[in-house]
Amino acid sequence: MSLRRSVMAALAILLVLGAVVALAVMRRPAVAAGAAAGAAAGINPGDFTNPVANPYFPLKVGTVSHYHGSDGGKRFREKVTITHWTKKIQGVRNTVVLDVLRRADDGTLAEKTWDWYADDNVGDVWYFGEQTATYTRQGRVSSREGSWQAGVRGAVAGTIMPANPHPTDAYRQEFFAGHAEDQAWIVQRFAHVTVPYRHLDHVVRSFEWTRLEANVLSVKFYGRGLGIVFERDVAGGSELFRLVSVTHV
Repeated sequence: MSLRRSVMAALAILLVLGAVVALAVMRRPAVAAGAAAGAAAGINPGDFTNPVANPYFPLKVGTVSHYHGSDGGKRFREKVTITHWTKKIQGVRNTVVLDVLRRADDGTLAEKTWDWYADDNVGDVWYFGEQTATYTRQGRVSSREGSWQAGVRGAVAGTIMPANPHPTDAYRQEFFAGHAEDQAWIVQRFAHVTVPYRHLDHVVRSFEWTRLEANVLSVKFYGRGLGIVFERDVAGGSELFRLVSVTHV
């Protein structure tokens, strides 16, 4: 199926799918901080004692992925580093990932995010939160909106990538009411995509959205052994990023 036809099909059913997932989220009881929060949210630290790497969202320490992209008519360069740092959240040791976005015209910092991810024992990748900040050209923090941590103020960890993704898989990636409510829907397992890095086969394609921006729909491609290689807003936005290179430190 072509991307255009897939988008049209997605738009036709996303309202129903989103409503179902959102209803499930709203019906979950609020959770408290600490170990009790992990239990309430379905997080069992014992499920993370022998983590299995996910091929479509690898967390290999020292990997640095470089992206070029644009949003709102402005060009950016993005650097994503899988750091050696870890952070324990709800009893689970998370890998800390540093995501740095810079303006292409002058190199000034536009956004910096520390993300917290963990592989479980079957290979699902869980997202336990982020600490994010956007910056003015003068280097001042302009916003920290979107920051959240699982188990704090009712925030709940979500799934970034299932161990064995298949079309029709739908899941919540994060949940902090009114601040972080991304959701995803796998639509293709064996896609093909060409980015500046190289041509890639056997790529997972997903549609991703948030009810906080109900008119925006994005498509993302996840390459085996690479993670995100291409993302683009296909409705309601203008964001576009492609993988340019991968290095290891």
